[in-house]
Amino acid sequence: MSKEVISYPIAEHETVRLVQITDPHLFADPEAQLLGVNTAHSLEAVLNTLSAMTEPTDLMLATGDISQDYTDKSYHNFIQAIKPLTFPCHYLPGNHDDLRIMNLHMQGDNISGHKCILIGRWQILMLNSTVEGSPGGVMPESECLFIEKAIKTAPDRHVLLAMHHNPILVGCLWLDKHCLKNGDEFLTQVSCYPQVKGLLWGHVHQTIEETYRGHFGNIKLMATPSTCIQFKPKSDYFALDALQPGYRLLDLKADGSILTNVYRVPGEHFSPDKDAGGY
Repeated sequence: MSKEVISYPIAEHETVRLVQITDPHLFADPEAQLLGVNTAHSLEAVLNTLSAMTEPTDLMLATGDISQDYTDKSYHNFIQAIKPLTFPCHYLPGNHDDLRIMNLHMQGDNISGHKCILIGRWQILMLNSTVEGSPGGVMPESECLFIEKAIKTAPDRHVLLAMHHNPILVGCLWLDKHCLKNGDEFLTQVSCYPQVKGLLWGHVHQTIEETYRGHFGNIKLMATPSTCIQFKPKSDYFALDALQPGYRLLDLKADGSILTNVYRVPGEHFSPDKDAGGY
């Protein structure tokens, strides 16, 4: 269930290694497909690719759209998929999720919905940008107050903000209609905190790495590919990309810097329906 704060005993001088997965779009039926891609199989392939990595990982962030059909079983399927992992997973909701159902069924030994994660020199704040009944998002005042309170409580920690919706436009006309609608204001507000070093999200099913020039230096802006279908960048109309599912690896350094890379499933195992006009 969703709780407020969790702390991990990692020394302040150590680098924190995170994995972000996003937008699995799972169904109750593990054989169901989304636009030609079996989402359970593609998630499994991403997790297998991740498991082949030799470096130890501290925790995983799952940044929304866990479910495609809002069912209890879809969330149970996610729990089963990540069960072999040796590190904990923290989740937040996307526009395809039902937060009530999510909190009831996203439970297990290695998964939680804590909003504030204290680890090393960092705190990771898991934000809810969803609006019921809307594919787009808004960052409500309550979440901004949560950020302010968390920073005041731990002013010596660097901050990574995680959410589902994109606070910046990505150059896809159809997709940018469903962005974080107050993204500009939100970026202006959080850039006033010197502790904020990065923003991380999903939703756009593509890789984005940009820099926002804040009042106290640069802030890293990062979007991550889906573990299923990918959206074609810079497209005016809905279009799918042939790139494979993937995940993001982040190293949060004790000095506040962030090193990051995106990794994809090798080969060409997952081919979406190129003629799809939406979902």
